[in-house]
Amino acid sequence: MADKPILGVTMGDPFGNGPEISVQALADPAVYDRCRPLIVGDASSMEYAAKAAKAVHGIDVAIHPIHAVSEASFQPGTIDVLDLGLVKPEDIPGDPAAPKPFKLGATALGGEAAFQYVKKVIELAMAGEVDATVTNALSKEAINMAGHHFSGHTEIYAHYTGTDKYTMMLAHEELRVVHVSTHVSLREACDRVKKQRVLDVIRIANEGCKAIGIAQPKIAVAGLNPHCGENGMFGREEIEEIQPAIDQAMAEGILIPDGKPTPPDSVFSKALGGWYDIVVCMYHDQGHIPLKVKGFVYNKAEGHWDAVAGVNVTLGLPIIRASVDHGTGFGHAGSGTANALSLVNAMDYGIRMANAKSKN
Repeated sequence: MADKPILGVTMGDPFGNGPEISVQALADPAVYDRCRPLIVGDASSMEYAAKAAKAVHGIDVAIHPIHAVSEASFQPGTIDVLDLGLVKPEDIPGDPAAPKPFKLGATALGGEAAFQYVKKVIELAMAGEVDATVTNALSKEAINMAGHHFSGHTEIYAHYTGTDKYTMMLAHEELRVVHVSTHVSLREACDRVKKQRVLDVIRIANEGCKAIGIAQPKIAVAGLNPHCGENGMFGREEIEEIQPAIDQAMAEGILIPDGKPTPPDSVFSKALGGWYDIVVCMYHDQGHIPLKVKGFVYNKAEGHWDAVAGVNVTLGLPIIRASVDHGTGFGHAGSGTANALSLVNAMDYGIRMANAKSKN
């Protein structure tokens, strides 16, 4: 096992879907053929989730509480949990033998716990005790209720690693996107489309693709305005900010096949067709919408999600961070029915990046 990367996986909000999808993902013995996984969270929540998984799916795993990475056994059938002791058994509503949704929503306790899990896994990665970090979903509302005023995981990681230049990459299969801005209003997002930031994100996208084994990444840079502004008729950001960034990036040897901003209404279809390895997007929803249209599949006839897939990777950090690309699912959390596919995919990315980093 010693040659396999150690993955620190945060449990997410204890009253969200993180505990149950962690159990489902780590119940697969094949995971241990590729990595040494460790949950950072609370043993009480994981015990509940394990019992619920047994009742709903027939999954039978043991929870192994530990207080240091060195105590982990990394054995199939046993889930190692670095137990922070923040959530007590009496804090968890319901009966795991007959699981049903908690429906607690955002709480200060859940926000505090989820925040501390993230902070701890960052500390472990910075100290070299884990090779990659993978995060389950937290609630931005809950962590702010607990007094931690961050807009999401990405900003927490940037703060505690002292990183100034970073960006979010979303990935599903061969579609990958990065963002010039994320958690700000659309009006502010437009104001943030500046040459230096666009150039920084192009550079980070290039290095991020190389980190997952793409030797010569092909990068598309989406425009901000309809039809890329139609030569200034619908906006001048493409002329004044985006094109100069593209020109500089290409002068540095970065491959941008189009050589100019690509209209956002066609760039993602081209990316799915293999024209590009990654798309630089100008704002949050420009990148998120196509990824979730591709990765989230709802079965209308049966009334459930067949797939909730997609991975969120923070690029530009000194440590590896991959994450699920979905929320806490408060409305269904606790029922034991959450879909673990996104977490499995995120762990795959964490393993892939850790192995590439070790090789290099």
